[in-house]
Amino acid sequence: MTVIRVGAAPDSFESRGLYFDGDTAVGDLAHVTVDEDARALRIGRMGFAPLLWPLDDLRQLPDQAGGDLVILHRRDDPVARLILDDGLLLQRLPDVRRPAPLVRRGRLMAWAAAALASVALIVFVLVPTMADQMADYIPPAGERALGAATLDQIRSALDESGMGEPVAFCNAPEGLTALETLRARLAPGLPEGQEISVHVLDHEMINAFVLPGGYVVFFRGLIQAAETPEEVAAVFAHEIGHVVSRDPTRHALRSAGSIGVLGLLFGDFAGGALVLFLAERLIEASYAREAEAAADDFARALLMDTAIDPAALGVFFDRLRRAFGEEEGFLAHFTSHPALSDRILAAQADLPDNFTPRPLLTDPEWQSLQTICN
Repeated sequence: MTVIRVGAAPDSFESRGLYFDGDTAVGDLAHVTVDEDARALRIGRMGFAPLLWPLDDLRQLPDQAGGDLVILHRRDDPVARLILDDGLLLQRLPDVRRPAPLVRRGRLMAWAAAALASVALIVFVLVPTMADQMADYIPPAGERALGAATLDQIRSALDESGMGEPVAFCNAPEGLTALETLRARLAPGLPEGQEISVHVLDHEMINAFVLPGGYVVFFRGLIQAAETPEEVAAVFAHEIGHVVSRDPTRHALRSAGSIGVLGLLFGDFAGGALVLFLAERLIEASYAREAEAAADDFARALLMDTAIDPAALGVFFDRLRRAFGEEEGFLAHFTSHPALSDRILAAQADLPDNFTPRPLLTDPEWQSLQTICN
């Protein structure tokens, strides 16, 4: 495409270019001149009537290929393009770089609102509903496999060394024996066939969480922050309540589904980012108030059935709240509870007169549990 300027008038313009109508991928050779009377760019093509593009309506698009071409379009035509290889015409187009106004803004806003509403419907309604239904059909073996795989991902995601090493399990023999004693004490109150696995991670976070398939996980920080084995057992019983209700499986499916939808939209949640985000959601799981109330009720009944003081969790909670405030680690894990400390502390007043707690661990066993990571 060669620019040819003819005639005596310095403002006259004539050039060759390629015109694309937006419907076909093949451009038409175009003879381009400026119609001074009409204040328009005249685009002539063989076999077609000339096109007149008003100069004030011309806008320039960036050349994504090499930056050496001039690409023009009309502000009210989103598809047609005119390509020139000379920029002299731009001197006569003062508005060529002005953004084109939105066309049919009301309709665009309506479509945008509809799209946002659709995403909200999927994330907050359809994904939870499907997750709840899918959770009922996952066989126990599949649920255990999901929990085991998720635990491995969480251990890797918690690594702070930068070496890619997963957070270690705490496995001092005497501590494991004491932990098994605690698990065995609670086991008779479980539904028949319910499998429970308990692990301690060597991490200072004051927290505990539960994963699909009956995996109950404590952090070293929580066990060290407890003052009695009954406090650890009370946390354990509450987490078992979530296991029995299959809350972790529903939560994992909901989180993964929501993250997947957002990832398709924004492209931000993939690979390691997905694992990190999902790990955080599972560790700091915040279940619905109904699920938390049900876990509280289950824990209170289980502790009473196994002769463990059910007020221990409330005592533990209140002590941590005084020390750290409402939003730290373990406490944030329980922020959705319906008046948790009041309910569990009040449970002591509801105990039968003949309720007599039995010791859970000996002093040496408790010491071994608190030093399980040593």
